[in-house]
Amino acid sequence: MFNTRLMVSLFEFSLAVIMTGLVIVITYKIFIKANPDFNMEEEIKKGNVAVGILMAAILFSASMIIHKGMESVVNMFRLYMSAPSESVLNLWKITLISFGHLSMSMLLAFITIKITLRLFGRLDRNLQAGKELQKGNVAVGVLLAGVVLIAALYVGEGVSSISKALVPQPSIGQIEILE
Repeated sequence: MFNTRLMVSLFEFSLAVIMTGLVIVITYKIFIKANPDFNMEEEIKKGNVAVGILMAAILFSASMIIHKGMESVVNMFRLYMSAPSESVLNLWKITLISFGHLSMSMLLAFITIKITLRLFGRLDRNLQAGKELQKGNVAVGVLLAGVVLIAALYVGEGVSSISKALVPQPSIGQIEILE
């Protein structure tokens, strides 16, 4: 039992380390390139605090959402390790399903953040958030960061629910109902 818990813990730690690097690099690259208003990377290099705050919130929000999807992957591995003979799937299938869960979580994180920012921009056209960010308006950066974080809080729970529902479960046998 101790060895199983240790293996699951090491798996979870390793997965967290790998996902940390992936989330940071991929999220940063996608959102730097996806901004049509201005070059976010240049603004960050110039010391634009407003853009830095928004990018930090985007990174944090994406990691919150993806972390919710990671829970089901760890639970699948835990189930496989604690009852391998009862497992519906073998290790390579669990690996593929886990990759699918993490990819889905990452995709949902990117879509959520992008749609949230675009929707907020359309709802408040007078603000012209992109231009204000480019000018270094920290208040706008903080406001957009809050919008992204709030969306991540709610969507993260949805991602967790979807991901948990997609976890293959072992059969517990047949139950006979008396007439």
